[in-house]
Amino acid sequence: MPLVGAVDQGTSSTRFMVFDETGGVVASAQRAHAQHLPKPGWVEHDAAEILTNTWTVINEALASAELSARDLAAVGITNQRETLVVWDPTTGQPLHHAIVWQDTRTDGIVEQLGNGDPDRFRAATGLPLSTYFSGPKATWLLDHVEGLRTRGESGRALLGTIDSWLLWNLTGGPDGGRHATDVTNASRTLMMDLATLDWIPELVAAMGVPPAMLPEILPSIGRLGAGIGPLDGVPISSILGDQQAALFGQGCHAAGEAKNTYGTGCFLLMHTGAEAVPSTHGMLTTVAVQVAGQPPTYALEGSVAMAGATVQWLRDELGIIDDAAEVEALARSVDDNGDVYLVPAFAGLFAPHWRSDARGAVVGLTQFANRGHLARAALEATAFQTRDLIDAMRADSGVVLTGLRVDGGMVVNDLLMQFQADVLGVDVVRPVVAETTALGAAYAAGLAEGVWSDLSDLRANWCEGWRWRPSMGPEERSRLTARWSQAVERTLDWV
Repeated sequence: MPLVGAVDQGTSSTRFMVFDETGGVVASAQRAHAQHLPKPGWVEHDAAEILTNTWTVINEALASAELSARDLAAVGITNQRETLVVWDPTTGQPLHHAIVWQDTRTDGIVEQLGNGDPDRFRAATGLPLSTYFSGPKATWLLDHVEGLRTRGESGRALLGTIDSWLLWNLTGGPDGGRHATDVTNASRTLMMDLATLDWIPELVAAMGVPPAMLPEILPSIGRLGAGIGPLDGVPISSILGDQQAALFGQGCHAAGEAKNTYGTGCFLLMHTGAEAVPSTHGMLTTVAVQVAGQPPTYALEGSVAMAGATVQWLRDELGIIDDAAEVEALARSVDDNGDVYLVPAFAGLFAPHWRSDARGAVVGLTQFANRGHLARAALEATAFQTRDLIDAMRADSGVVLTGLRVDGGMVVNDLLMQFQADVLGVDVVRPVVAETTALGAAYAAGLAEGVWSDLSDLRANWCEGWRWRPSMGPEERSRLTARWSQAVERTLDWV
């Protein structure tokens, strides 16, 4: 039976998973990496630590199932998308910590690039100007790492998102590694044209990036190179940004199909087919996937900065829980939110507001409020923000959502998922394999190598694991969403 592997490099950890041709999990290993927070609003990762962890989890997963490279038909890569790495191609060493997608240090650069118009580049890139995206991070590194610009101009420094860093290393590193990215990751840089799928010279120049530093842009699905080390000779045959990988893994291949991933952040994607639908309601227009030799498909995306990260904040900064898994029981200790609303704008507000200057707030506190109300408000904030995204997508596309496929670490939280169904008024469905990010990368790589013949094979593998049906009445739904909107307004008024 053919087996396919996937490197799933996320914001908090790196995982390697092996799947069989039914989409079943054969092996898995995972390692967390450190979060470096040198200043308020700054978030960094050590790319060398991530690479070490990647090799470790590959070895651990293969060993756990007594597998070797010979047992794998292909490997795919999926990654935290906008996090940027810069490295020396001779030594293979990073030249600075990776700047993470959550990082807001580029706020001044973004304002300067926009010159008063945050949508200045939206027509070509599908994106508003925001600290979220990779291009301004490159600008900051080139401005602050001594000698980097000169090195980049002479080919002595490379940059790329995490997928590029991993691909380069997995295919040889200093000994001939391929410096490339795929269209889904490139579409998150503010430098790629959604129509031509190529770097835009004017925008590359606006960011001040030497073109020699940039990776080659390739289709998401197709052979990219051959692995080394524990992946010796295995075709590396897909790259997908994590949210596009989850969309693919959820079997959402046609216009109008949508999924939401509940991880560190929260990411809602709705497939729009061959059309790149422009947004006038704060959504992102992004590439969904491209198979080599075929036109790309597109999606509308809404991004929430703080979802699981809000629960981590309750644990790490407030200390009201000792483990993230405790949040559901604490939230269930109260009957409702007690009219307490938490707006977790700790890194600003992403879609549909795009306010990097926004700051978090807890609204509605009385002496009656307790730890349970705060825990419940933290969970409900994720569901309310998802509702905001879906409302904006409906306004952009005219598509009325009839159901939502969900995945990610938070979908084991029954209280959150039931509240999500209630506040949306539609069924919320979790598949049997909840880690669809890794599954999507594996499906894409296997499709490239003939493990699966077409998308119908992948659709046939999708199996419903659990379904939550709405039980809340429309009046209560309207009341709660109105109060949430008031809380968001209080947050924006603070600025």
